[in-house]
Amino acid sequence: MSATDLDVKMKILLAAKKLFAKQGFDGTSVRQICDEAGANVALVSYHFGGKDNVFVELFKSFFPGNRMEVYEPFFHDPIIGIKKLIEEVTRFRLSDPELVMIIQQEIFKHSARVETIQQTIFPVWLKVRELLEKGRQTGVFQFRSLDNTMFFVMGTLLFHKNTDYFLPILSDGVPTFENMYRDAAVFILRGLGVPDKAEDYL
Repeated sequence: MSATDLDVKMKILLAAKKLFAKQGFDGTSVRQICDEAGANVALVSYHFGGKDNVFVELFKSFFPGNRMEVYEPFFHDPIIGIKKLIEEVTRFRLSDPELVMIIQQEIFKHSARVETIQQTIFPVWLKVRELLEKGRQTGVFQFRSLDNTMFFVMGTLLFHKNTDYFLPILSDGVPTFENMYRDAAVFILRGLGVPDKAEDYL
């Protein structure tokens, strides 16, 4: 594939991501995507085979969890592994609000595309689950229910999508990535029973 073809494909994907986040998948036409990308309408079929495949390709191209093997060296130690996943989930949620919005919309609507999202995202949460259990077995984490603890970790990491809504009652303004990541990591590690010096693992 030529550099020009790759450039056009990326323009189409970026346009689709923007419009799906703003208007929803069902509310966005192929023509609108191509107009936004400055591309011929036939190129969606040529490069992707249709709008549904554009949706799939968005997650293949932009979701960082597809590169889990890069983080494998961190997963030998459950504390370091959990800390790394906290960092990367926080980074993703702050750096790609459009893809986050698409995920939220599709889950809320229980759309037929939820399965694509599950296939993409579940490996991250399954790794969290694996590290939690490994930590419990080795005695570094203390908790009763693996299911509930996983939900509590997920809740801590996912809730900050509502930051803008709560700005009127915040005292520090919009949190930075560094502060949000560090505070979330310390909060979660302490909740898992890691010693008081949880900051030492950051």
